[in-house]
Amino acid sequence: MTSGPHRQRVWSRRAFLQQTLGGVAAGVIWREWPSRPLAMAQQGTPAGQMTWALHITLAPTWFDPAETGALITPYLCLYALHDALVKPMPDGRMSPCLATSWHESEDGLTYDFELRQGVKFHNGDPFTAEDVAFSFERYKGTGAAELKRRVKAVEIIDPHHVRFVLHDPWPDFLTFYATPATGAGWIVPKTYTEKVGNDDFKTQPVGLGPYRFVSYRPGVELVLEAYTGYWRKTPFVQRLVFKSVPDPTTRLAMLKNREADVTYAIYGTLGEEVQRDKNLKLEPTLAGTEWGIFVDMYDPKSPWHDKRVRLAANYAVNRQALNEAETLGYSKLMGGIIPETYEFALPLEPYPYDPQRAKALLAEAGYSRGFDAGEFSCDAVYAGVIEGVVNDLRAVGIRAKVQPRERAAMQAAQREKTVKNLTRMGSGAPGNAATRVEAFMYSKGVQSFLKDPEIDQWFEQQARERDRTKREALLHKIQQKVYDEAYFLPLWQLGFLCVTGPRVAVSGLGLIPGHIYSAPYEEVRLKA
Repeated sequence: MTSGPHRQRVWSRRAFLQQTLGGVAAGVIWREWPSRPLAMAQQGTPAGQMTWALHITLAPTWFDPAETGALITPYLCLYALHDALVKPMPDGRMSPCLATSWHESEDGLTYDFELRQGVKFHNGDPFTAEDVAFSFERYKGTGAAELKRRVKAVEIIDPHHVRFVLHDPWPDFLTFYATPATGAGWIVPKTYTEKVGNDDFKTQPVGLGPYRFVSYRPGVELVLEAYTGYWRKTPFVQRLVFKSVPDPTTRLAMLKNREADVTYAIYGTLGEEVQRDKNLKLEPTLAGTEWGIFVDMYDPKSPWHDKRVRLAANYAVNRQALNEAETLGYSKLMGGIIPETYEFALPLEPYPYDPQRAKALLAEAGYSRGFDAGEFSCDAVYAGVIEGVVNDLRAVGIRAKVQPRERAAMQAAQREKTVKNLTRMGSGAPGNAATRVEAFMYSKGVQSFLKDPEIDQWFEQQARERDRTKREALLHKIQQKVYDEAYFLPLWQLGFLCVTGPRVAVSGLGLIPGHIYSAPYEEVRLKA
């Protein structure tokens, strides 16, 4: 198959991964063939119910790929209800799913996707290229502005062949579109969605995933049942139930009483209790990064406007002590917000714990007696961590108060920029350094609080640059400036403490490298 007049050649998975997701040099064309783990498989009838006691209250926005933020949380639902052209799976970071192969033209201006045939949505509608084009058009989550600014057209060549045409070569197209750095490549049914409307779609979602929607009770539970027509394989478990249980003590009790099978975010003394219980299994996963944001730093009247104060806050926090107390030492301390395993990440040493230096910097900035820093808002799940941060800040004279909020409300407040003073941010979304910069450092990013013209200029320059070495240099400059200016209060790459109960044979935890939740759901199993 060719893409217009452009000559193409085929690359193997190994060659592509050596270049990695965003470092595609000029002229690279890649074709991916279905590998054995993803081939169509059949098995017995699904049976039993598996229950997750979730640390958060599910939000209907997470049932719709169109509103995906630069976070891992929505994929807790998306991996069950929906499917993507390409997504991380146990056999690779970019596994062929609804797309069986894809190709980049020699000049980098077109990307062709061959679509899997014979696939049907949960309501029986056939999956075609029309759904791909429609899903891209309605997408408004993280990275949407960047994607739509760079994609000139989405052309439907035939029902099983779709072509993305770019205005200019963009080395990061596959990273933005074909990884969960965004939700743009996850597909919804055009006919059904147009019929019910966007609002009703969230309450009655229809997808292509291994499980179909049964019911949702706000603040209580989401119930799904196995979709035996799923193209990859028939799921093992008949019914999945996701219960919202914000209190960690209650979640742990549910596992002990066999009222739940898997739970997340069991920290501190509760994590130690799990380690002592022979009927429970602690399954830590290395999650996304977490950091604090100085929301008011562009206000000249705010203490955070002074770099010395921001540096003082960074020196005040004893990250390793917090790591041992909250995540049992499983977290990895960092000096930035981009995991070192991401392409173009600049390794940065964590700011050292030095309270005396912090006090000296505060005095130098005119705050020898400290100051009132207002609220430090955070996801309620991580209130314990932020309480520890606030205690360390208070010890050097920076007086703040923890303000916990339910996750969906916290994310909405950050997205709408209604938070103030200090706020905790986190992201486990895959991608590379460029996708993290776009979301959290580029001034036009959906979740960015930075307004640095130099960073914006470097980001826009690297997005056009096809020379890998030059791109890396620009992305490194951005990360170094953020570190030197202490624009963030980086904490760590989170050791996410998950627990499974005695009925579980396969929890799904750790099957997909870098994915912190259970997935793929068609692989989870109960003991016979």
